[in-house]
Amino acid sequence: MLGAYSAQAQTQFTYSTTCQNDSVRFEIAQADLAGIDSVRWYFGDPASGAADTSRRIKGAHLYNTLATYTVQLIAYRAGVPETTSTNLTIVAPVIYDFGPTDQTICDSTTITLTAPTVAGATYEWQDGSTNQSILVDTMGTYKVKINGCPIADSVNVFYTPVPQLDLGDSSLILCLGETLELDATAQNCTYLWNTGDTTPNIIVHSDVAMPSTPYIVVADAKGCGIYRDTIYIAFAGQQHPFSLGRDTILCPGESITLDATTPGATAYRWSNRATTPTTTIRSRWDLWVFVNINNTCEVLDTILIRYKPDENLDLGNDTVVCKGETLVLKADFGTASYRWQDTSKQATYYVRQTGYYWVEAKVGRCIDSDTIHVQFEDTLRTNLGPDTLLCIGEVYNLHPDGAGMQYKWQDSSSLPLFPVTQAGHYAIVATNSCGQSIDEVDITFQECGCQVYLPTAFTPNADGLNDYFRPKFRCAISDFELVLFNRWGQRIYYTTDPGVGWKGTWDKGRVPVGTYVWVMDYKIVATGEKVKKTGSVTVIY
Repeated sequence: MLGAYSAQAQTQFTYSTTCQNDSVRFEIAQADLAGIDSVRWYFGDPASGAADTSRRIKGAHLYNTLATYTVQLIAYRAGVPETTSTNLTIVAPVIYDFGPTDQTICDSTTITLTAPTVAGATYEWQDGSTNQSILVDTMGTYKVKINGCPIADSVNVFYTPVPQLDLGDSSLILCLGETLELDATAQNCTYLWNTGDTTPNIIVHSDVAMPSTPYIVVADAKGCGIYRDTIYIAFAGQQHPFSLGRDTILCPGESITLDATTPGATAYRWSNRATTPTTTIRSRWDLWVFVNINNTCEVLDTILIRYKPDENLDLGNDTVVCKGETLVLKADFGTASYRWQDTSKQATYYVRQTGYYWVEAKVGRCIDSDTIHVQFEDTLRTNLGPDTLLCIGEVYNLHPDGAGMQYKWQDSSSLPLFPVTQAGHYAIVATNSCGQSIDEVDITFQECGCQVYLPTAFTPNADGLNDYFRPKFRCAISDFELVLFNRWGQRIYYTTDPGVGWKGTWDKGRVPVGTYVWVMDYKIVATGEKVKKTGSVTVIY
């Protein structure tokens, strides 16, 4: 957590910043999350009103006034509270400009960044160092906090390797029709050739005789300076067709013998230092050869030799991903041809939905494949509803809405419905690969002079007996609403008339046998009291 500090107590928590008018995020240490049923934060800022407290597992508060505040965390484990507190001093942000956001320097050199001087201040850089200045010797983003409050400005430092320009032999005589690529590619450079080209490489070719001509490249390496190289190239003799053949891919352990024999050849210069007509290759090469023809001129060619990796294709273990995220599968099998389950042919595949994914990679004569199953889970959003007032004798069922498959109630049970029969504080803790979600609700009971009941089961089979699901009541009620949901949370019935009953139908047909959840709201006319109830009903045919 950026700029975090730890409280000295049993349940450790950190805070993200000490800046005035900035949102301070409070987070419980990962090692201390185990067993927590619910929490209550007190931010020590009563002037903020209702915002001074929170029941979220990750707290957040905006401090508008410069002062020292006592932040308190009450963590409940199996209903037992444990209190942790720490002092938080809110300071005014320091405005400072480090200069250009991006700075590039030459490899093996350093620069020093210095934070502004603030009397009595503490400093903390992104690497944890605490001096006012920091020696920059690696590429990265450099930023600093003063008294725990981050300076808004930062510096991105990039390094340029010292260019190693080498255009090859100082002079060449090529046969007519030959083509040579001069390559001066280096990192973070701009280029200017004496031909006027500004690309890293140029092509030299001529079909007619040409005297020795200089080709000069000047490379400006950002942060390092100016570098140059020169080669002289002439064209003479006659055109002479020559080729080493097609680029090739080999399986591990294989070798290949290349033959540059051609009529009139008098000398050979391979890039692997061989000087014979043939050479045997047992590893990856971008191999070139110059062949002297009749001691007059040279022809050349290049062949790329690649190997299938000496390892199996591996997409990784089956995995679970949070909804909204994207999993990138990398076949990474070298210079290969690929085919995924949807016939796409790229080396990487972007997964955005649950399913099985497989890829086949072909390198020369070598073929390998792998399969992975990806499951997407939604971010948990547990919701037990609002605090509820019930009549004595009623049973109120809490539903684990938005809790997924792994959850525990405040008593460590995992019931699909939690029946509430007495007043109390009830909570649910849900967990999946996306994290943890907690919700809480207070349930209270009172004597009620007016009760509204709904049956727990009915048989909508048109036999004239128990065919309708509707409330029973003996007092005047208003503002009535009744909603039913199926097991997938879809609303299948809604009415505002307590005299109208549900016939067990939805979407122009009968619903299947099963249990359905209902939510009922109404107001007692005599007292003006608003009542909310939930429960379930079983449909039987």
